[in-house]
Amino acid sequence: MNPVELISTYYPEENERKHILLKHSESVAQKAISIADHHPELKLDTTFLYEASMLHDIGIFLTNAHGIYCMGTHPYICHGYLGGELVKRAGLPRHALVCERHTGAGISLQQIIEQNLPIPHREMIPVSLEEQVICFADKFFSKSHLDREKTPEAARKSISKYGEEGLERFDRWCELFL
Repeated sequence: MNPVELISTYYPEENERKHILLKHSESVAQKAISIADHHPELKLDTTFLYEASMLHDIGIFLTNAHGIYCMGTHPYICHGYLGGELVKRAGLPRHALVCERHTGAGISLQQIIEQNLPIPHREMIPVSLEEQVICFADKFFSKSHLDREKTPEAARKSISKYGEEGLERFDRWCELFL
């Protein structure tokens, strides 16, 4: 199943929630592709970058995030692994890993346990370069301010709530991708 069909499966109605998902995901996709264009030496798969960027937040509808019209029952931090399950069932296991691993700047098993996060106990840190680029690009766009891109400093401030480990990863990505 292609990403557009998969999104329409879970977001069949044209409404504000779908608009937010599509606008945010498109912004992330464009930034990820721009990074690939500026770094040909990384040999990034731009088709995959686009598709996985469009799907990375597909699980938000399952969460309780009223500010973005999501009326599900799970805490927002669950959207990554929940979306990953949907995408994996659709036969896109590589794309599913992006969903699962993009939250924060990735979340380690140690952080999950120490912070008692309501997500599965496994490493959820981006591994492939494409996963890293999408996670990085995502940090520059919020779903509540769709019309603007954050500065690296503002993105860094948002990541700080996930701890020092995520900040160190983000700083490495700044060196690699900017």
